[in-house]
Amino acid sequence: MKQKQSVGTNRQTQLSFLSGLFKQVKLVWLLLRDNRVSLMIKSVIPLSLLYLISPIDFVPDVLLGLGQLDDFGVILLGMTLFVKLCPPELVDYYAKQLEYGADFFNDNETIESSYRRIDKD
Repeated sequence: MKQKQSVGTNRQTQLSFLSGLFKQVKLVWLLLRDNRVSLMIKSVIPLSLLYLISPIDFVPDVLLGLGQLDDFGVILLGMTLFVKLCPPELVDYYAKQLEYGADFFNDNETIESSYRRIDKD
């Protein structure tokens, strides 16, 4: 019985990680498209992607698994650094947009009032 719980917990952890990674990628994409983020900060992402094609590696890609793992780590590090360098108010804005979806933009507040019609005869 304990093994089934462990497998279920492991699956939930994996799904949680993938969900968080997907949200992080969308956040990075939104921030990259925003003109209020400086070009200098935006250069972090292409530079981290450049590591993928660079012949210099921390762990050679010949070692299957480990070689690709360090590439993945550098990409994650680049994304994290990019988000940390972006203006916090923009990061909060887009993070809330991703979390709440369409409800984030739906700020239809009801204002109760009364009116009277004046006829000009």
